[in-house]
Amino acid sequence: MSDVIAAFIRDALNPALAMLPAAMDTAEARVMLIAIGLQESRLVHRRQLVGTPPRPVGPAKGLWQFERGGGCAGVVSHAASRYWMSLVCKARGVQFNATAVWNALETDDILAAAAARLLLFTDPRRLPVLGDDREAWNLYMRAWRPGKPHHATWPGLYAQALAFITEGATP
Repeated sequence: MSDVIAAFIRDALNPALAMLPAAMDTAEARVMLIAIGLQESRLVHRRQLVGTPPRPVGPAKGLWQFERGGGCAGVVSHAASRYWMSLVCKARGVQFNATAVWNALETDDILAAAAARLLLFTDPRRLPVLGDDREAWNLYMRAWRPGKPHHATWPGLYAQALAFITEGATP
């Protein structure tokens, strides 16, 4: 899994954070983004898996599993994120609206990473301190509002993200 995380950081997270204000690129933000990406898609699935057997046809797209009327609508309309998201969309060649962003998330991991960071930015509270997986879970629940949250997997995935960042493994 560390190879997946390293590739994700190199190919998506670093370029996305470079398009946003430098103050948004913190260890706390990186841990949250990796942990939520692992929780939502294992940083592998770009379309929500549904059914038996699971098929990628669900309403959520991107490594952070944004829905058109949820996270996508949030980052293009929230006062804290809309300006930065408009710049990201322009840089990525995506129209600045929830539908266009939602459609692009399935193939544009940089756009997805920027949108995920901006969704965290819409939360009025500070990012949780490193190691506080309980408050990190609470932030995830507030910002993502998952329909079927799986708390049992969170502590391990958060610990994996935390270890990856704090051990200096970022490329």
